[in-house]
This record gives sequence, C-alpha cells and structure tokens, in this order.
Amino acid sequence: MFLHLGGDVVIPLKNVIAIMDIETTTISKDSKDFLKIAEEEGFIETISNDIPKSFIITECNKKSKIYLSPISSVTLQKRTEFLNGISNN
Repeated sequence: MFLHLGGDVVIPLKNVIAIMDIETTTISKDSKDFLKIAEEEGFIETISNDIPKSFIITECNKKSKIYLSPISSVTLQKRTEFLNGISNN
C-alpha cells in the first residue's frame, strides 16, 4: 500500500516510521534540534510551498528521509488506518 503525502509525493506505507504534527512537536527544543540537524544533513524534503502541517519520518534501504507535508498528521493517520483496513479485508 502507498500513502499520499501531498503534491506528487506517494511513498510505500511500509517505509513510514512516524507521522508527526509539526506545530505540537516543535514546541520541544529536542524536536527543533532534530529537524534543524536533519535539514543541515540533507534529510528533509519539502513537498510543497504551503506551510507544512506535519513531518513524516521514513526509511528506505537503510536511508532516512523526512518529508514536510501540507497535510495534517490527523488526515495522514486516517489515510493509513483506511489503507490498513483495506489490506486486512
């Protein structure tokens, strides 16, 4: 199954490690530092020019990538639940 993150970005659901709300997680200094370092290291991909509402941590072939998505973490989570429901039927 695949998860649409916004724009033209679709990733395999099995690669998703975490879906995080950007507003609530960036309150923490540790989260801010994590995203800052990830950006400096080139691990972040911005999906659109819209203000990001969530970030998705993924891993593929032992390489990490973080997507900044204009879609809320709640909506993305609902999509994963829907896709899991389809695959279990």
